[in-house]
Amino acid sequence: MDKEKPLILVTNDDGITAPGIRALIEVMKELGDVIVVAPDSPQSGMGHAITISDTLFCEPVTIKESYKHKEYSCSGTPADCVKIATQEILHRKPDLCVSGINHGSNSSINVIYSGTMSAAVEAGIEGIPAIGFSLLDYSLTADFEPSKKFVKAITRKVLKQGLPKGVVLNVNLPKLQASEIKGIKVCRQANAHWEEEFDKRTNPQGRDYYWLTGKFVNKDKGEDTDEWALANGFVSVVPIQFDLTAHHFMDDLNNWELND
Repeated sequence: MDKEKPLILVTNDDGITAPGIRALIEVMKELGDVIVVAPDSPQSGMGHAITISDTLFCEPVTIKESYKHKEYSCSGTPADCVKIATQEILHRKPDLCVSGINHGSNSSINVIYSGTMSAAVEAGIEGIPAIGFSLLDYSLTADFEPSKKFVKAITRKVLKQGLPKGVVLNVNLPKLQASEIKGIKVCRQANAHWEEEFDKRTNPQGRDYYWLTGKFVNKDKGEDTDEWALANGFVSVVPIQFDLTAHHFMDDLNNWELND
């Protein structure tokens, strides 16, 4: 590998053959040396799960004969992919980890369920600058071409500027043509949630089973949120961190005199 080029680890949660990761690889090849370690099957909604009670396989694969970079297919989760890449496959810490491009939104509360973002967060835990990219289109035939110039611009800035320790970027891209996207907006995560229901059914053997359904509810009217940006034609960029401490509540909690 060219020592003058940044080493970029590419992963995702939709699986190594998904169109989104193929688009991301093409962009990253313009910016550095690429190594791909991604799940062998879809892992959406896995959050930050890791494999601890089963064997883990990670094997080299050839997706396209024309590719010169190396790719590895992993039987585990997105977080597993980053762990095994940094511990077993790469000979040095990558300069950047990018995850995606996810088929579907990871804005607002979706970030905590997202395998895409958990891969990026895992990289951040290991001290690697990281970005998760998601397109607001769940279709396997989604058009990633309009996203590429924004993915490239944001990635180039992170390679140049770096990121603070413990911070990764959650980038969501609207389902629009490039000419319709108004720009890139730095945002906070919208205070929104899912109102969930379980659709209960019975199988032919008489056993009950459930399908998770629901609707996304956003009551956050702020114009500085990722949901507002996406609804108004902007790419949203939210800096997130893996420190979940509610720092604003520390003083109040100390006043509880818990040792009494």
